[in-house]
Amino acid sequence: MFQPDTATAARQPTRWQDYVVAQDWAHFTAQEHDVWDLLFARQVPYLGTRIVAPFLAGIPLLGLDGPGIPELGALNARLTPLSGWTLVPVAGIVPDAAFFAILAERMFPIGNFIRGADSLDYLEEPDCFHDIFGHVPMLSSPAIGRLMQAIGKLGVKAIAAGHGDTIARLYWYSVEFGLAREGGEVKILGAGLASSFGEAHVAIEADLPRPRFTLTDAARTPYRNDIFQPLYFVSDSLEGVAAELEALDLAGLKALAAPL
Repeated sequence: MFQPDTATAARQPTRWQDYVVAQDWAHFTAQEHDVWDLLFARQVPYLGTRIVAPFLAGIPLLGLDGPGIPELGALNARLTPLSGWTLVPVAGIVPDAAFFAILAERMFPIGNFIRGADSLDYLEEPDCFHDIFGHVPMLSSPAIGRLMQAIGKLGVKAIAAGHGDTIARLYWYSVEFGLAREGGEVKILGAGLASSFGEAHVAIEADLPRPRFTLTDAARTPYRNDIFQPLYFVSDSLEGVAAELEALDLAGLKALAAPL
């Protein structure tokens, strides 16, 4: 569960284990399971022709097309053999340092709550629908799994070296709110778009800037986490942006953070 805030992260403990809680799947009400089903039922038809192929492939592989909020134990039983990733429940937003440390361990944090029926289109604080539906289908791909672990390891080093804002921007404009070309079309890549009915439409259909993704431009472009994005970077391909981010080291990250 990622919502970058480097200043806040610096004031909080960074041991990732301190943020792991029980999912307590039994506490979800019938109404909350209905919210999941409603979100899933309206999101999948829209994304069908507008999102990168590995996302769609991951849904049946992981059994995410079943009813109700997934139980993480059962989901891990499918996910871990595919890519080596494990999902861990958390109670809310995880600070940057702990978040990247979790990724470095080949784990992904999942909120143990879901939005209310009055917040279907947009939620400022990521919930389990964002975390599971938005991120987990992509984690079934070994290539994406390698990329996410590489970002985690680099993020830990970047924050320790004072470059947390740079790695956060790269993550934000690719994994969370990125677009990518696939089959000659611009498609959704980021989990923040995949899990947001309102912003998925905006990213694909609205008259907004969609510049080509480069590490330099993404690393030097500020963002806000409380509104729809004013622009969306478009990678040349999913494979290309994955290779670029996986190959990036701390020296390269520091160079991206240098003034123009």
